[in-house]
Amino acid sequence: MKILTVVGARPQFIKAAMVSRAVARHNAAALPTAPPVVEEIVHTGQHYDHGMSQAFFDEMEIPGPAVNLGVGSGTHGETTAAMLRGLEAEIVARRPDWVLVYGDTNSTLAGALAAAKLHVPVAHVEAGLRSFNKRMPEEINRLVADHVSTLLFCPTRAAVENLASEGIADGVHAVGDVMYDAALAFGDLARQHSDVLDRLGLAPKGYALATCHRAENTDSGERLAAILDGLGRVAESVPVVLPLHPRTRERIERFGFAKRAERLRTVEPVSFLDMIRLEQEARAILTDSGGVQKEAYFHGVPCVTLRDETEWVETVEAGWNTLAGADADAIAQAARDASPGRPIADYGDGHAADKILSILLCPSSNPEEET
Repeated sequence: MKILTVVGARPQFIKAAMVSRAVARHNAAALPTAPPVVEEIVHTGQHYDHGMSQAFFDEMEIPGPAVNLGVGSGTHGETTAAMLRGLEAEIVARRPDWVLVYGDTNSTLAGALAAAKLHVPVAHVEAGLRSFNKRMPEEINRLVADHVSTLLFCPTRAAVENLASEGIADGVHAVGDVMYDAALAFGDLARQHSDVLDRLGLAPKGYALATCHRAENTDSGERLAAILDGLGRVAESVPVVLPLHPRTRERIERFGFAKRAERLRTVEPVSFLDMIRLEQEARAILTDSGGVQKEAYFHGVPCVTLRDETEWVETVEAGWNTLAGADADAIAQAARDASPGRPIADYGDGHAADKILSILLCPSSNPEEET
């Protein structure tokens, strides 16, 4: 069996790493007469600097991409069109049995569309998530990817229910969250090998960690100003470390918000293990990233979400996560009130990637996981 894996952004690198490791385990344990699973990775180049791309492949020991399309930045139409063109050619040339896509980026959308139009079955990891806000590009990407996929791997029961409400039941599997797999696999490694706290002069539980990159926040001067002001108010009582996404850095410069950002400890994008270490030892995490919201919970750290809604509703319901939007007062108050919540049983047992590979090998198997 041949799998063509499409990745392009940080969260996808992490998720793909876990499935790649499952493939390696399967091949190592297979009988000599059994053909191996062949995985070829196509990197769209959506995240194109070393700190947000190659470093993740290196640290997580993901097999190197068979090809990097080098798409880079641009408008949604420009980047998605370039990815579609490149991915179509790769799918035709490589003739995979499955095209595996992750999450909700333009790379996800392009991979799913290119495969579906070539009649190659699509498997979507992290299917069924919904913010119910179609102004978010990610929401459109999720909807389209799910509706053209043959296999839909859901991280939570809520995701399964979302698909059922849209009439999607065939091929839906509740497998757990590959990001939880990653938290278990790499948490100790980060403690052992990352020296980011020493490099930045940070004390454990003596800082807050922030990330901000979504277009809804960075493309709006009003929202970005409010978020920076809210983070600045948090920084009055505890240092706020903000690894700057390239888009966010460019928007801060464009909108003239350098003074607002001076109140924060802005740093270049950090490596995967450094990010885990920063998350583990933060007093609180403030983010507009879906993945980081979950990582906060996995590492036992309260989270403040810089959005008006979240796909990860269970983190809010369990008390780990507070929705503050782009409101400086709400951000500051939520950070002051942040505290641990209740355990969440929804993310699986740490073996989501193995379940995904098992179902790809035999799509009619694992009936107990199928809705």
